[in-house]
Amino acid sequence: MTVLKTSMRNFFAHKGRMALSAVAVLLSVAFVCGTLVFTDTMNTTFDKLFAATSADVTVSPKNAKPDDRPQTGRPETLPASALEQARGAAGVKSAEGGVSSSSVTVVNSENENMGSSNGGPTIAANWTSNDLKAMEITSGHAPRGPTEMMVDADTADKHHLKIGDELRTIAVTGDFTAKITGITSFKVTNPGAAIVYFDTATAQRELLGRTGLFTNVSLTAADGVSDEQLKQNVAAKLGAGTYKLETAAEAKDSGRDSVGSFLDVMKYAMLGFAGVAFLVGIFLIVNTFSMLVAQRTREIGLMRAIGSSRKQVNRSVLVEALLLGFFGSVLGVGAGVGLAVGLMKIMGSMGLELSTDDLTVKWTTPVVGMLLGIVVTVLAAYLPARRAGKISPMAALRDAGTPADGKAGLIRAIIGLVLTGAGAASLYAAAHADKASSGAGVLALGVVLTLIGFVIVGPLLASGVVRVISVLVLRMFGPVGRLAERNALRNPRRTGATGAALMIGLALVACLAVVGSSMVASATDELDKSVGADFIVQAGNGQPIVPQAADALRKTPGIAHVTDYKSVDAKITTPDGRTSSEDLAAASPTYAQDLRRETVSGKLSEAYGKDAMSVGDKFAKDHNVKVGSTLTVAFKGGRTAHLKVAAITSDDTNVDKGAKYINVTTAQRYLPADRVPQNMIMFAKAEDGKAKEAYASLKTALKPYPQYKVQDQTDFKKDLKDQIGQLLNIVYGLLALAIIVAVLGVVNTLALSVVERTREIGLMRAIGLSRRQLRRMIRLESVVIALFGALLGLGLGMSWGTTAQKLLALEGLGVLEIPWPTIITVFVGSAFVGLFAALVPAFRAGRMNVLGAIASE
Repeated sequence: MTVLKTSMRNFFAHKGRMALSAVAVLLSVAFVCGTLVFTDTMNTTFDKLFAATSADVTVSPKNAKPDDRPQTGRPETLPASALEQARGAAGVKSAEGGVSSSSVTVVNSENENMGSSNGGPTIAANWTSNDLKAMEITSGHAPRGPTEMMVDADTADKHHLKIGDELRTIAVTGDFTAKITGITSFKVTNPGAAIVYFDTATAQRELLGRTGLFTNVSLTAADGVSDEQLKQNVAAKLGAGTYKLETAAEAKDSGRDSVGSFLDVMKYAMLGFAGVAFLVGIFLIVNTFSMLVAQRTREIGLMRAIGSSRKQVNRSVLVEALLLGFFGSVLGVGAGVGLAVGLMKIMGSMGLELSTDDLTVKWTTPVVGMLLGIVVTVLAAYLPARRAGKISPMAALRDAGTPADGKAGLIRAIIGLVLTGAGAASLYAAAHADKASSGAGVLALGVVLTLIGFVIVGPLLASGVVRVISVLVLRMFGPVGRLAERNALRNPRRTGATGAALMIGLALVACLAVVGSSMVASATDELDKSVGADFIVQAGNGQPIVPQAADALRKTPGIAHVTDYKSVDAKITTPDGRTSSEDLAAASPTYAQDLRRETVSGKLSEAYGKDAMSVGDKFAKDHNVKVGSTLTVAFKGGRTAHLKVAAITSDDTNVDKGAKYINVTTAQRYLPADRVPQNMIMFAKAEDGKAKEAYASLKTALKPYPQYKVQDQTDFKKDLKDQIGQLLNIVYGLLALAIIVAVLGVVNTLALSVVERTREIGLMRAIGLSRRQLRRMIRLESVVIALFGALLGLGLGMSWGTTAQKLLALEGLGVLEIPWPTIITVFVGSAFVGLFAALVPAFRAGRMNVLGAIASE
């Protein structure tokens, strides 16, 4: 009880000093809890949607998948006879055929895409009674003929659509127009899909190519018949294995699996950044308690003199840490819920709608947040607590502060140097690895070892690096600059720990900046060397190019040739008897001009001959394939061919690495017409001297099809750079949390340092140091600490990034580019971070009463 009272008294006596550490705990816990609440809410939203839209039993084609976007542009179908057979099964109350396709684009009269802006699908379907489970008609009426359609309310609101407006639907079977006759609203949250409805005959004809086909059959069970029993009855009626049958629960699970991998990646990525913030927060907490223990040396010595044991003193500090972790975690859990709501609003502005009605806070979320925050805080405070327990009663007779343990410092330096050396050796080994897969593990080991090594050896580095920075930055400020330098060097352990907190975040920033810039530079170099086409046409959302758009391209004036490029699924059996599923690149023979590929043997032009193909050199080596070998190729949905290998291409590339080429006519020969995939991408070459005119003509030709982009090589490179830049910006935004926590560490260190030097500050003021000079001294001290952390972080990060690029070079990304503008900007920005962190401590130091400061103990 005495220990608890003492801890409580000390905690609240120093509540101001604890506040910033509590904020660090709060932010870290908030990020963890916010991530869990956000992803759980997304799961709840999709679960409700899948549950509401699933029939008691759904019959669908055997190969159908929930997230399937078929290469043919047409969804898998089943015949109308399957509907009649299923309707006759025992226990069926009602049966209804459904038609649905996500390979469509809907545009208004001005050719503006009415689809989701967040990459969500546009779904065209027939209106059925099963849709009434999740939807209700809130305006107008359902479609009754080929010229009528209905849209969902979210799409109507987003694009200002109203009844009477005419929309054009672009499908692989052709374009057709219809007027909006009804608006339907979701009873559950629509995460962002755009949905249009037609009557059944129109949906079949326009989406599937003919009537008499469905993409699924929805069955409702009669009273007293379970979903499982109904599924068994229907399976017996249709024939086991003929179609895929799913109960409502199974359909919900399938739908969840289709989005689950994306949600898991998002969840664990965000938790990873929260872990970085926690790691940085550990340094802040260690620094805070180390300084508090040092400032209370005399007080602890008196406690030991009057009978407190080492264990009691140790427990006293740990209880303070427990209180800090508890309060910070409680506030962090609440802030996490608020953060989740904020993330939902941000995603809403991007087109992914999430309702706060579905906000999901599982009991595990606050428990995880509380445990994590408290455990991390107590563990971080353990070393300072042990140090406090070692203070002897004689310390009560000395001034505050304990002398550093020289032996401990030497051991620390040796351990740090050994770990750093081992980490450097690992990075060197990773950079010279033969395979990227094996080098990745060595790289990860090198990153961990160098990071830990730099953290441990930080105090040793501080002594040298701070002096160098001071010569370049502080000496120009005269005596005030020298005082700032000496203050930073006074306690190298403190300076090292404070700088290390900033180092971690900036090291990750520098590493990712190097990797991102190198990826862009490598891809650009590869495009310059290998791409001969003038123009590239593709959809931004991965949809195939519909035949009418492809025809428009071929008729464009000023074009020397247009190249088709399709992806064909097949099973290949090699001469060694092994069979594997592969994607074949079915292209026009002109593709050999549009993409220059180096061949190991044979001639690539001959691979586009009749019953010929090419393979990559890795595939050839693994399967002992040579030019002249015959491969058995079973085309999915088509016939089996025996194709002769006419060329082996080099896999030392980043574009079409490992591709197996065949002529488009070969795919057409062995596949039924309705199973031939549509073009995934198309290339065009302008006639000599007509590139500018051809570019304008292509854009005009595709103006009616806004889902496709026409890009020349400059556009393509810029698009690639923008995509990588956007990804890096998201990562930098998440890393900003760790950097914010590190800045709090600098603020806390300076604030406690000012308190520690109260008497010294009073004496300096008494002998003539002005308030302005005092504030400048503290600001300069903060700047040099921030620059120290930035220098270590950026150097470490560039070494990580350089090593990572060496591994990427094994995958074809062979250009190393250091983004010096970014590195320099971050380094200079760190100085401003230091200035900002010192504002409050410098202001408080300047307001000290001189006599009161001199009289302080």
